[in-house]
Amino acid sequence: MITRQDTQQQQRALLDNIPDMAWLKDRDCRYLAVNTAYLEILGMPEHAVLGKRPDEIWPAEIAEVYLRTDRSVLKSGRRRRYEETRPDSSGIRRWFETIKSPIRDKAGRIIGTVGISRDISERKAAESELIKSRTQLRELSNYLQSVREAERARISRELHDELGQTLTALKMELGWLKDRLPAEPAMLRTRLDRLVQIVDQSVTDLQRIASDLRPMILDELGLASAIQWLTQSFSERSPLSIELSFEQADAVYSKDVSTAAFRIVQEALTNIVRHSGAASARIIARHSRDELQLDISDDGRGMDVARSRREHLGLIGMSERAHMLGGAMEIDSAPGRGTRISVRLPLSMDKLATAAAP
Repeated sequence: MITRQDTQQQQRALLDNIPDMAWLKDRDCRYLAVNTAYLEILGMPEHAVLGKRPDEIWPAEIAEVYLRTDRSVLKSGRRRRYEETRPDSSGIRRWFETIKSPIRDKAGRIIGTVGISRDISERKAAESELIKSRTQLRELSNYLQSVREAERARISRELHDELGQTLTALKMELGWLKDRLPAEPAMLRTRLDRLVQIVDQSVTDLQRIASDLRPMILDELGLASAIQWLTQSFSERSPLSIELSFEQADAVYSKDVSTAAFRIVQEALTNIVRHSGAASARIIARHSRDELQLDISDDGRGMDVARSRREHLGLIGMSERAHMLGGAMEIDSAPGRGTRISVRLPLSMDKLATAAAP
């Protein structure tokens, strides 16, 4: 015949084979059995724990959590899983993952709870270190983005100011020379006309390269004008039809917001032209509370979002630009039904002002 003492010894033997903290409680939240790991963390002998409630052996703030979660399991009849932090026997605070489940009798009535608590301090430390590393990488990426934009702006200015002036001077000299060439031989005038055409094309190419690096219109006339110029440029260079709607064309944004928004739209249009096979695209820019919202959609072939996020650095770069400003980017797409990219860029009162009328 198995006695109550035999049952308790069996329960204790079973619990002691569990390396994590483990226990049994009745409906009144009183301990029926605890294992050695639990006693070591608690720093108390078994006789001082059995028959007691958490508020009789644990500090008040810890006991309150234990009683609340016990009662939740007893009331709902469902397992409860949560993370908690508490000191170990040496007073060092550690992280634990706790799971509590109901115990039922043969009739299905809840007669108590069983729990197990695992030390996850090393895992939490690793997660914290990973978060710290990711934060540092994002900060580095933000810094490199800023440096790159500054360098692109510098190169764009030098190309426009220095090389542009040189080509203009060269064209003027060729014009002067043409005016003074004799009519014969005609070959010399033909070759000179060809040189003037080459200089004209070089000026055009120079302006395009400088604008691609950093369009001066973005710094001089603002985001709305820059995006309008960008859409016109894409429409002229590709068969893509682009509809643009800018809710507040007279808004003045901070340099960070303007640059991020412009580069995101630029990358999105580049992807549409290169990969989507779309005939038309639509860009909507609006304000909602303290956010600039960009909505970029197309009628192209669509994509597998999960795969594209992993493989396309352009999408990653767009998302990171939004994240660096505290914003976010979402992609809604599937093969055969086009793509929609939604971007939110936070604004503050010192970053946004509506241009006053003269």
